[in-house]
Amino acid sequence: MDLDLRKLRYFVAVAEHRHFGRAAEQLYIAQPVLSRQIRAFEQEMECTLLVRSTRSVELTDAGKRLYEEAQRILATVASAVRSVHDVDRGVQRLVVAFCSGLYVSEALRAFSSRHPEVETDVVPVRWWEQDAPLRDGRAQVAYLRRPFDHSDLRIIPIGHETRVACMPAAHPLAARQELTSADLDGERMLDAPTRRTSSLEEKFELIASGQGIALVPLSVARSYSRPELVHLPVTDAPSIETCLAVLADRREKVLRDFLEIATATLRATT
Repeated sequence: MDLDLRKLRYFVAVAEHRHFGRAAEQLYIAQPVLSRQIRAFEQEMECTLLVRSTRSVELTDAGKRLYEEAQRILATVASAVRSVHDVDRGVQRLVVAFCSGLYVSEALRAFSSRHPEVETDVVPVRWWEQDAPLRDGRAQVAYLRRPFDHSDLRIIPIGHETRVACMPAAHPLAARQELTSADLDGERMLDAPTRRTSSLEEKFELIASGQGIALVPLSVARSYSRPELVHLPVTDAPSIETCLAVLADRREKVLRDFLEIATATLRATT
């Protein structure tokens, strides 16, 4: 089947709002029109994507998978359109993907000071598919944490991060200064593969509501700091390697220059 991008965008709006009325307002179309388009989309997909009730809209398992894929598809399409426009305007652009908690702003500033003619942009990555923006063309280089699929990628080590246990402030362990892995035995852990969350916001909301503990990189815990959460070092937890990654066959001069500048800048700040 040919995927209708317009209907896919309609589906994403409903999936994000979990409400046809609010999604229709965002899309500037009438709600009955949106409902008909979603029904037609489900028929084209030959599966049920949404479960509707008088009060709410929920995603089926197939709908959840499509929503994940749709975000990548629509981002790739937007990147392709932008790339075409850049070529038409004679614009050079460098796009850097990055993991939550890993900051590339200083490296971008240093690069832009030497290459003001190059426009720069950033793309956040989802932790379970860190390499995806490199492989689908949304980004030329990425600042990532291992592990990820590094096949056909050139990897430049940057540094290491410690991991901390994030938990509710009311948890019995929260008063400790540090922990070991043995201290966490028997605790409910919100880590893959036990429970994969679709975002860090979802993970920290689950932790705050008392549904478990998660081991996360220190920079992530600091980025999502909130009063009802604490994070404690786990002294025997292995550290996480941070690195720059680029497709092995990419050799453009602007990319080489960025890698040189970013490597020196990021290593100096880790």
